[in-house]
Amino acid sequence: MRLGIALGYWGRGPHPDHLQLVRDAEELGYDSVWTSESWGSDAFTPLTWFAAHTSRIRLGTAIAQMAARSPTTTAMHALTLDHLSGGRVLLGLGLSGPQVVEGWYGRPFPTSPLTATREYVDVVRQVLRREGPVEVDGRFHAHPYRGDDGTGLGKALKPITHPLRADLPILLGAEGPKNIAQTTRIADGWLPLYWSPTRTDVYEASLSDLRDDFMIAPMARATVCDDVGEGLLPVKAMLGFYIGGMGHASRNFHADLMARMGYEEEARRIQELFAEGRREEAVLAVPDAFADEISLVGPRQRIAERLELWRKGPVTDLLVLSPDPHTLRVLAELNS
Repeated sequence: MRLGIALGYWGRGPHPDHLQLVRDAEELGYDSVWTSESWGSDAFTPLTWFAAHTSRIRLGTAIAQMAARSPTTTAMHALTLDHLSGGRVLLGLGLSGPQVVEGWYGRPFPTSPLTATREYVDVVRQVLRREGPVEVDGRFHAHPYRGDDGTGLGKALKPITHPLRADLPILLGAEGPKNIAQTTRIADGWLPLYWSPTRTDVYEASLSDLRDDFMIAPMARATVCDDVGEGLLPVKAMLGFYIGGMGHASRNFHADLMARMGYEEEARRIQELFAEGRREEAVLAVPDAFADEISLVGPRQRIAERLELWRKGPVTDLLVLSPDPHTLRVLAELNS
């Protein structure tokens, strides 16, 4: 099981310690660094900065939001950074949800998410393969554009720049069972939002036919500390925000996933509290048991024992969410 470092997206501004964390992670043998985006900083620019200051560590987006860019634009970002970094890019993509897609990007959330995802990946792969002009007669992504409001002058094109790798890995962030199953067929890897090494049966049906080289790369917050309860608070804060605030009460993929993992009543309660503006209570309503099983928190020996559970399952890459250099070093030592 390889280790990656996950840095998420910026808050009010760039984190002053992130570059040093990435350089330390590379020195410790971490395989990859991952950035994210929501409605602030983008995922690609920080990776370009890290690429300029490192030599080996792979550069992943977890995730780049599909609604933020046309698929050809995303392919341009990926192939450009892949050249500049010497072939280190891992392209992680995701749909996000209706609130973000329609509220931030000003686009309709696709009525058929699986079809939209499949078409998007098809376009990106055509660009990267550069076998001919990009042509897709898709429901959501048409190249050339043939809509009634167009000029009719669109021309199928292939990229001027020759991509460095036609097989640049594409990973998808997917939460629903059908979406995960499709991911195993059309992508090179899967980026689970929550992964519990003790509840792998939640995904068993969707992962029934995996290729040997398929990546499964969940994120997990990690903290080496003496007080497990205190160490879990950042995990609970993250869960409270995602389950309560990242989606409408009637359509929240994160809450639905928590429900499928055995915490349906608790997920709905978190949503209710968050919607009422009682955010601190929403965070406290996150069960310690759930926060604990999807993270690595506690003294070194406890983390060592729990890390073995992650290594025994199908996870190929553990993406560590931790701003703490000591925690990163301990995990590197335990995983060596």
